[in-house]
Amino acid sequence: MLARLAPIRNWIFDLDNTLYPARTNIAGQMDARITQYIADLLALDWAAARTLQKQFFHEKGTTLAGLIAHHGVDPHHYLEFVHDLEMDVLEHDAPLVAAIARLPGRKLIFTNADAPYATRVLDRLGLSDSFEAIHDIHATNYVPKPEPQVYRGLCEAYDLDPAESLFVEDMARNLAPAKAIGMTTVWIDNGSEQPPGGAPDYIDFTISDLSHWLHEVMEAA
Repeated sequence: MLARLAPIRNWIFDLDNTLYPARTNIAGQMDARITQYIADLLALDWAAARTLQKQFFHEKGTTLAGLIAHHGVDPHHYLEFVHDLEMDVLEHDAPLVAAIARLPGRKLIFTNADAPYATRVLDRLGLSDSFEAIHDIHATNYVPKPEPQVYRGLCEAYDLDPAESLFVEDMARNLAPAKAIGMTTVWIDNGSEQPPGGAPDYIDFTISDLSHWLHEVMEAA
């Protein structure tokens, strides 16, 4: 194990664009479904629906949080609609399965999606038996990352010591609250988000390929 990571006992992973490559464009499918949901709900044209979608995302952390706050949307109905995605683009990832299996300690998913969707993704990747738990948007009472309280809630729910925890994310802004409570942070720079001004100081590791990096750190002296 890489000496710097020797204290890590809890390995926490985001789901989308983290456990699979951004090039699969699952996120693009979901983005279009969200826009369609808003257009149907509020009788807006596509452009107006998309503008509102992005406004809510940047202001609230997720579009769902904005829709709940301003339009009283049923989160179960919303999530079922936006997660009705074609997943044939996701393939069994044997190297990643092996890499995660080698990690010492506990492994969890921390996602702004919901557990049924996350389970489908993990099944496609071959990771259905790799994680202790999925801490999803229902578990956070629909308060999304990067709200600081949900990181504290995650640690309380699973009795995690942040100083012994590592969090992997493709959204750089979602790492800042993790670092603030003492977690080690890993940003997957895959093009899905570029933080302004280069890599911020709340990012400990910047990587491009999760499986490769995990194998590297496990082999390091």
